[in-house]
Amino acid sequence: MPSVEVSVLGSNAIAGPPLQIWGWEIGTYLFAGGLVAGLLVITGFAHRRGRGPMPASLAWWGPALAPVLLTAGMLALFLDLEHRWHAFRFYTTLRLTAPMSWGAWILLLVYPASVLFALGAWREFGPPLSLPGWLAAVSAWAERRRVPLAGINIGLGVALGLYTGLLLSAFGARPLWNSALLGPLFLISGLSTGAAALALLESSEPDRERLSALDLKLIGAEAATLALLLVGLTTGGAAQRAASQLFLGGSFTALFWVAVVLAGLAMPALLELLHRLGRAQDTVYAQVLVLLGGFALRMVFLLAGQASRWGTMQ
Repeated sequence: MPSVEVSVLGSNAIAGPPLQIWGWEIGTYLFAGGLVAGLLVITGFAHRRGRGPMPASLAWWGPALAPVLLTAGMLALFLDLEHRWHAFRFYTTLRLTAPMSWGAWILLLVYPASVLFALGAWREFGPPLSLPGWLAAVSAWAERRRVPLAGINIGLGVALGLYTGLLLSAFGARPLWNSALLGPLFLISGLSTGAAALALLESSEPDRERLSALDLKLIGAEAATLALLLVGLTTGGAAQRAASQLFLGGSFTALFWVAVVLAGLAMPALLELLHRLGRAQDTVYAQVLVLLGGFALRMVFLLAGQASRWGTMQ
């Protein structure tokens, strides 16, 4: 019997279904990274301005929360690694063409910068805290350099927020991710979730309303960026148009429109507008929905992107 050679091209959805390699761990890491970026940028600007007394959420709560959330995100990333004890190899070189290499170095810079910013902000504005001698000395050093550290954290926060989207958009093999708008989208979403988290932490109603007003503007910017991304997909090549159908009638349609657009964007904006018009009470629902929507945005794009591919279904 003559031999038969079979080539598997991966274009048949039954013989070669799309592979789901990244799960909740990467989604959690992307969400935590975006939230930390938002906290660092917003609180960093507040510390740089330095005009009058700052609310507790901006003065020390936000800076203190950032390294804690970053640790949680890095733990989720560590759980996703196949060869966890080889992670140090990311820091043996810097590959300019590798997004993951850039991300590893950005995290290496963000972590100590955010910790120093948190120590300096807490020492100046937070409640008294008993620290060991060496840590108290580091905290005093950071307090004297709090404003420059705030500026450094703004830059690193922007880099971190953009990276969480660029990490996906650099994978050209997935047409849903192949958009230059994914980085700005994730950055704006991170700023929105950061503002929502700060509003939840704030006890002063006037300051909470100012943070909510900022978040309302960011929700509008996020919705506009998301709309532009969808327009780019629907007017792109055959692969991009096929990828957009995942949100426009495909398997991720309900999750995208309900969890991301309705619950994560439209409802928080509506609640905030009604409150500003005096037709609704001030509640935490809008901020909670923004946070849940930010997580849903990353999970939907993460999972749907892995389901998209070049070529047509057969």
